[in-house]
Amino acid sequence: MEIHIGDRIANVELVSKDDNKVVIKIDEKTYELDVVMAENGICSILHDGKSFTAELKRAENGKKYTVNTAFNTFPVEIVDTQAKYLRNRRKDETDESQDRIYSPMPGKVVKILVDKGTEVEAGQPVIVIEAMKMQSEYKVKKTCTIKDILVKEGDAINSDQTLITLN
Repeated sequence: MEIHIGDRIANVELVSKDDNKVVIKIDEKTYELDVVMAENGICSILHDGKSFTAELKRAENGKKYTVNTAFNTFPVEIVDTQAKYLRNRRKDETDESQDRIYSPMPGKVVKILVDKGTEVEAGQPVIVIEAMKMQSEYKVKKTCTIKDILVKEGDAINSDQTLITLN
């Protein structure tokens, strides 16, 4: 998952957790921590013999926090897979230019609704993708021609992989 800390974006992965012992990877660096929730929202962290205390205040939506340490306060936002997917969908809906169809999430091609060279009208669905146990139709935003189809039904796809190119 992504963690936004002020202007910094970090990729964070929980490697293991055994009671208070936590191993996490932040961007490609691994940290072994001892984390204890001392009080409601206040946690004590031990790392390499150093002790840190942080207070976490959750915002109303549950994925944004304000973190207070001894000398700093900074905003933190957790961007999980679902939040990333929704953010990309909103961005695509407001972006008028479109030269390709892609899925912001990994998934599977369920059905291709057009052929190469087909002229399609704005709003016409061209491909159906299954991701996170949901099927989504991907539509063109403007009248165009299908330039190329780079996948076939049943293919597993990666996030941001170009599926169909448009003219």
